[in-house]
Amino acid sequence: MTTLENRPNTALIVIDVQNGVVANAYERDTVVANINQLVEKAHNEQVPVVWVQDIGEGRTPGTESFEVVPELTPAPADPRVQKEYGDSFEATTLESVLSDLAVGKLVVTGAQTDACIRSTIHGALARGYDTILVSDAHTTEDLSEWGAPPPDKVIAHTNLYWTYQSAPGRTAGTVKTADVDFGGAS
Repeated sequence: MTTLENRPNTALIVIDVQNGVVANAYERDTVVANINQLVEKAHNEQVPVVWVQDIGEGRTPGTESFEVVPELTPAPADPRVQKEYGDSFEATTLESVLSDLAVGKLVVTGAQTDACIRSTIHGALARGYDTILVSDAHTTEDLSEWGAPPPDKVIAHTNLYWTYQSAPGRTAGTVKTADVDFGGAS
């Protein structure tokens, strides 16, 4: 029940699942496999899949580090959005892409849980989107040497608090890959 008018559609958002971002990510292969299942399901159900790619830290277009991991294959018609900031909406074309597709509900996957995923889910909800985080389809690397909790705890905590997130006129929450329903509220 998004607060965005005339936006009945759902989109799968795949954030920063790039060679240079997830190379050392926690449970990388499992998360990428889950995202792949969701991409296939979305394509089969004609649900838009939007690929967000970070251009920071040596990830420039045309480099291997910038490219989506080889296990995932964006369809030629899938929109791609390049970003410089954690929030995938900030100074990007994401809002216009979603508006053109009449999208008011986001199903979010990708990396890094403690940075771009958190920034984007909060940014989406604040902008009026229903925002569902796929609990077993996001990951991060181990940043514990800089004071962060271990990656499994970062992921668990994000899933915990997003499960109970709410805002007037919008829905939020988490769902596992196997339970994603692109057709209605989760």
